[in-house]
Amino acid sequence: MSDASPDEADTILAILERNRRTFAWKTEGLDRAGLRATTAASTMTLGGLVKHVALVEADWLAVKLAGREYGEPWDGVDFDADPSWEWRTGAEDEPATVYALWRAAVDRSRRLVREVIDERGLAGPASFTWPDGRTPTVRAMLIDMIEEYARHTGHADILREAVDGRVGEGAPADFTI
Repeated sequence: MSDASPDEADTILAILERNRRTFAWKTEGLDRAGLRATTAASTMTLGGLVKHVALVEADWLAVKLAGREYGEPWDGVDFDADPSWEWRTGAEDEPATVYALWRAAVDRSRRLVREVIDERGLAGPASFTWPDGRTPTVRAMLIDMIEEYARHTGHADILREAVDGRVGEGAPADFTI
């Protein structure tokens, strides 16, 4: 057994992957009715949530971190005319379509994040600047993405329990997305 500790980038990426696995476990395997279900006074659905997180993967990691284009389906959406597009259509789309979109976004992000870390390191700049002139670091962007997953996994936890009673801490380490 090696006593070498993982470096900071590996640690941050492992935490992001654990959050992705837990989110996947909370949202996976549902039919159309399960992805459309709401609870309490919220209109949030698991389908909308999955599609929203796919958009966040594209927006935060592909565009703002790596400086790439959004890609499909996002390039063809007029978010000014329909600001809740991903939430609305995520509840309407077929489950296989929603899950495939999210998995493709995660796969793309994994590749792009590794490229960015290799090129810039964690202390390097993201590919955008805030309105006040500050440019976040790669590290800050990844930590924000972890927070995004943590927050939305909490939403998924409540919604999933309402759908079929699934509760718990999340997926085992060998659970794949």
